[in-house]
Amino acid sequence: MKDVILQNSDFLFGFEAVMTNPNGDPDQENRPRMDYETATTLVSDARRKRDCRDILKRKGYAIFVDTFDDNKIPMDRMFEIIVEKWLANEIKIEQLFKETSALKKKWNQATHENKLKKIFNNDKLKQYSKCGGYCDKYFFILKDSKAKKTKEFVDFNNLFLTEIIKNSLIDIRLFGSAMAVEGISRTYTGPVQITWGYSLHPVELVKSNTITSIMNEGNSTFGKKHKLHYGLIAHYGTINKYAAILTGMKEWDREIFRKAMVQGMMSNQTDSKQGQTPLFYIEVQHKKDFDGYLGDLRRFCNVTWREDKPIRSLQDLTVDFKPLARVIEDMKKKEYVEKVIGWLHPLSDLSSLQNLPVFDEIIDLWAPIPVVEKD
Repeated sequence: MKDVILQNSDFLFGFEAVMTNPNGDPDQENRPRMDYETATTLVSDARRKRDCRDILKRKGYAIFVDTFDDNKIPMDRMFEIIVEKWLANEIKIEQLFKETSALKKKWNQATHENKLKKIFNNDKLKQYSKCGGYCDKYFFILKDSKAKKTKEFVDFNNLFLTEIIKNSLIDIRLFGSAMAVEGISRTYTGPVQITWGYSLHPVELVKSNTITSIMNEGNSTFGKKHKLHYGLIAHYGTINKYAAILTGMKEWDREIFRKAMVQGMMSNQTDSKQGQTPLFYIEVQHKKDFDGYLGDLRRFCNVTWREDKPIRSLQDLTVDFKPLARVIEDMKKKEYVEKVIGWLHPLSDLSSLQNLPVFDEIIDLWAPIPVVEKD
């Protein structure tokens, strides 16, 4: 498949959180998620993916795991919306059938009257025969409890959703999804996998009883603001070439994902999220024939600080990347690593980040994400 990702990658994404709540824990009154034994703050992978989805949605990209008026749309309903959008556009679906002959074949098998007359009675079969377009036929079958469970209809749905993902659903091309949809038997493992982030040092929560007013329709309630003083937080992640083939993730998608990681955080300036700034993105791209990974890149970063001084900024830390740089050079000598791609915040004082690996390619993650014109 043209331009599909052909090599594995490890990546490290780092950001700072200043007087903010990087990821509230709903089970702890929305306090910052914490590992209290090590005094480090935690940030879920879902938080990063949500930022990416939000910025991509604002740019016009179709998002499968979506929200509407702050309510998450059920997956089965979202599937129906996406399918209807495709099947209602005769030109668009004909082009897709032309490009994917197997899909057209499965459609014919799933919708043929000789197949359905074993399920429908005569009256229902007559109603079905009056259905004109693809959309009418599809949803007529979908409303029948037996017809929608036939192997032919399920096979069509599986392949149809796969092709839709490859053509328009960038969030599943990147992150995958477990399909909680009747009539879909596939699970899509995302090429992009992101670990939970954690601070590379102990953090202190702000000791405050500040009360904030939360306005609702016609009334207001009160709650506490929970923040931490400072945290340098890092997520490790991987991009898998084999999963990319299955979801159709292309080089273009990888470029968009990198930007969405940075710009998604920058655009999410809510009251609790202000003070979060992306600082660096480092990606180790491997040779095409190398099937492994370096593993969690955070273990190759040595972070030190003064025990007698509170940590309130990046300048209170020293982050030494020498072990990571050394490992990358060793892997290059063995011809396992193709190149190192990197981005550093252009306006932040990053003098505390020492012995960074050499970037073979420097990218601009502030460059605008292309806008998609909606159909």
